[in-house]
Amino acid sequence: MDAALVAGIVLVVGIAVLLLARVPIAVAVGISAFLAVAAVIGVEKAAFVSAQRMFTGINSFTLLAIPFFILAGVLMNNGGIAGRLIDAAKVLVGRTPGSLAQTNVVANALFGSVSGAAVASAAAVGGVIGPRQRKEGYDRNFCAAVNIASAPSGMLIPPSNTLIVYSLVSSTSIATLFVAGYIPGILWALACMLVVWLYVRKRPELKNHTKVALPVALLTIWRAVPSILMIVIVIGGILAGVFTPTESAAIAVVYCLILGFVYKAIKVADLPRILIDATMTTAIVMLLVGVSTIMAWVMAFSGIPGAISSGLLGLTDSPTMILILIMVILLIVGTFMDPTPAILIFVPIFLPIVTTFGVDPIHFGIMVTFNLCLGTITPPVGNVLFVGARVAGLRAEPVIKALVPFFLALVAMLFVVTFIPQLSMWLPDVLGLLAE
Repeated sequence: MDAALVAGIVLVVGIAVLLLARVPIAVAVGISAFLAVAAVIGVEKAAFVSAQRMFTGINSFTLLAIPFFILAGVLMNNGGIAGRLIDAAKVLVGRTPGSLAQTNVVANALFGSVSGAAVASAAAVGGVIGPRQRKEGYDRNFCAAVNIASAPSGMLIPPSNTLIVYSLVSSTSIATLFVAGYIPGILWALACMLVVWLYVRKRPELKNHTKVALPVALLTIWRAVPSILMIVIVIGGILAGVFTPTESAAIAVVYCLILGFVYKAIKVADLPRILIDATMTTAIVMLLVGVSTIMAWVMAFSGIPGAISSGLLGLTDSPTMILILIMVILLIVGTFMDPTPAILIFVPIFLPIVTTFGVDPIHFGIMVTFNLCLGTITPPVGNVLFVGARVAGLRAEPVIKALVPFFLALVAMLFVVTFIPQLSMWLPDVLGLLAE
C-alpha cells in the first residue's frame, strides 16, 4: 500500500478513535499525527521530525500575542472590570424593553471586546447580572440562554485569539482581520438583542424600562472609560503602526494590571494564581498549535486536502453551494471541536478551495470564526454552554431548549455574513488595510 495512503488512514482513523474514547483533542491529534509519521519513516525518525515540527509551529513572534492576550483576559476577569462594563451597558440600553436582558447582551459584547474570551465573558457577566434578572422575574433558563448566546460575540470583536490563530494558518494580516471582525461581531450581538425583544413582547411584566438620571449615567460611563480605553490603545496602536499586535498584547497586560491595582480588585498576593490560570490556558492553546503542525505535514504528504477539494468540487461547481457545504461541515465540526483546533485542521483544507472562487481570505476568516463560535454554544462540547449553565446553577438540558431561538437567529446571521462579504470587507477597505 502507498505510504501516503497509509499515513492518511492512520491519521484519520487515529483521531476518530481517540476522540470517541474521550481523549483530549490535543493529545488525540498529537498521538495520531506521530503514529502517521512513524508509519512512513519509522519511530526514531518520527520522534525527531515531530519534535522539530512542533517547535517550528510555535516558534512564531505572532503567536506570542496569544499568551499575552490570555493573561490580559484573566487580569480583566479578576480586576473589577466586569461590573463597570455591566453598569455602562445598562446605561446604554436601559430604556429598551427587557433592559436587563439587553444589558446582558451589550455587556458581553463590551467585555468580550476587551478580553476576547467568550468563556470568561459568560462567567464574569453571567455571574453578576443573572441574579438581577431572576429577581425581576425573568425565567432562569432564558437568563442563562441570553448570557450563553451573546458571550461569543467577543470572539469576533477584537482583540480575538481565534482570529490570531486564523491569521497564522492563512498568512493574512492580523490588523485587517481585527478590523473586519467588528461589524459581524456587532451583528451577532444585534441578533441576540432581536430575540430578546421578541421574547419580551409576549411578556408585558418584563417590559419595564430602567431610567437612569443623567448625572448618574454620565458618572457610570466615566467609570467605565478606563476599561473601554484599552480597546482604543490596542487596536488604535496597531492601525496607526505604533506597535505590532504582539506588542499591543503586552501593553494590554500592563494596562490591565495597572487598572486592577487602581480599582483595588487585584493584590500582589493574587498574581501567582492569575499567572497560573493564564499559563494553563496558554499551554492548551500552544499544544494544539504544535501538534497541528505535525498533522498539517502528514495531511500534505498524504494528499488529504487535495482529495477533499476534489470531492467537494466533484459534487458541485457552484460557489454558493460550496460555501453552504463548508458552512454545514463547520457547523457539525463545531459541535465537538473547539474553534482553535478546528481552524488549524480545516482552514488549510478549505481556504485553497474558496480562493479559487474569488472569496477573499479575510472574509473567509470571519465566516469561519462566526461559524465555529456557534459550536461553543451547542452540545455536546460547547464550553460556553456548559460554563454559562454552571454559572446560572442549572443543568444544560433545559437551557438548550431556551437557546434554540438564539441559535436559529445566529445561523440566519451566519448566512448574511457569508453571502454579503461587504459586511466584513467594508471597514478594512475604508481604512486602507486591504491594499496591504
